[in-house]
Amino acid sequence: MQFDFKIMNLKSKRVAVALSGGSDSMALLHFLSSNAKIYNFSVCAINVEHGIRGEESIADSSFVKDYCDKNNVPILTFTVDCINYAKENKLTVEQAGRVLRYRCFEQAIAQNFCDVIATAHHLSDNAESVLFNLFRGTGLKGLIGISDNLSDKIIRPLLDVSKDEINEYVKEHDIPFVKDSTNDDDKYTRNFIRLNIIPKIKEIFPQVEKSIMRLSNSIKEDGEFLDNLAKKSIEPSVDGYYLRLPLEPVLIKRATITILQLLGIEKDWQQSHLNDVVKLSQNSTSKSINLLNGIVAVKEYNCIFFFIADSDKIEDLLLPVSEKPFNFYGNRYEIQQIDEIPKNLKAGLYVDKDKVPKTAVIRTKKSGDVFTKFGGGSKKLNDYFTDKKIPSRLRDRIPLLADGNEVLAIFRLSVSEKVRVDEKTQTVYKII
Repeated sequence: MQFDFKIMNLKSKRVAVALSGGSDSMALLHFLSSNAKIYNFSVCAINVEHGIRGEESIADSSFVKDYCDKNNVPILTFTVDCINYAKENKLTVEQAGRVLRYRCFEQAIAQNFCDVIATAHHLSDNAESVLFNLFRGTGLKGLIGISDNLSDKIIRPLLDVSKDEINEYVKEHDIPFVKDSTNDDDKYTRNFIRLNIIPKIKEIFPQVEKSIMRLSNSIKEDGEFLDNLAKKSIEPSVDGYYLRLPLEPVLIKRATITILQLLGIEKDWQQSHLNDVVKLSQNSTSKSINLLNGIVAVKEYNCIFFFIADSDKIEDLLLPVSEKPFNFYGNRYEIQQIDEIPKNLKAGLYVDKDKVPKTAVIRTKKSGDVFTKFGGGSKKLNDYFTDKKIPSRLRDRIPLLADGNEVLAIFRLSVSEKVRVDEKTQTVYKII
């Protein structure tokens, strides 16, 4: 038999099969190898030993290597520690395995071992993923299932091929393979769906896997249109992403998924996370929610800002006033004495040096701070920040020139009336 598989676009490519030794990936390797000369591409293999199943996993990798050596298939092998990586990054072992596996794929391409990675995901895998996402409470994106091409570097040639067809192909060509013992353990959710639920559905709807694929393709087409609309409201920042409001809830959810992916969350979000962001968009300013893996979404005026929370507390800044440059939270600052008073004082932040008390320091904000606006009128510093629409999450990161509770200058923002340059000024500090 032959699979329904379009391989013309692989001309002159070096295609590496992600080879676990299981029947699916072994069938894919055999099929690609059989068609390589016809369609003018070459085949190699990548094996990742995940460090999960002990000696059994090591034996599977040895089987794969021996097979490739005997059949003149170049192979690149990797060993990773999924269990420790999962603990260190607060992931499930399955999530950790996926992250590390795709890192190995990227490394293989970067090392010029191959041009494209082919994985053996198939029609039955897609049905399993759609049902898993459905039961977990997904939105429409989860019903798309497994994409045929994850990128121009990751392809899934067997996605229209059922598991039954793969088994038939393996039997017909007498292809050797190994069996992962964990695949028969239905305590794992995906295994339970594959072993217990899908067979029961197929008793009534034999073509259910193809029907689910048609649903996935239809949703994908509509979803791509909505995603493009949602992405127009996303703006990158140096430490996160802004989602501009107002926006329809359906687009907020899709934009949130895109942002989560940009921040490293590929597929572990849930519909409840998206609903929380929609609720946040309808709340008042300065409300925030914790999503997952340290990602925080905070409402800031006419937008929601998404960022990965700092694991460490921001240290309080306390420095003497000097002309020595200093760095604080990724920015470089300096108080520089200049010889001439600028003609355009609005082109920068300028302070009358002689008006700065000897007891003044450079520090971060503290309770009780007040600021006298340029032109007069004193305000609590936090109220002034609110007037200027400075997000709460950034206020502790802004250096201040202060004496006691009197803030004389806010770096990058404003200078107090009490130290402003006037006609009597002789020496000027420029805040850079």
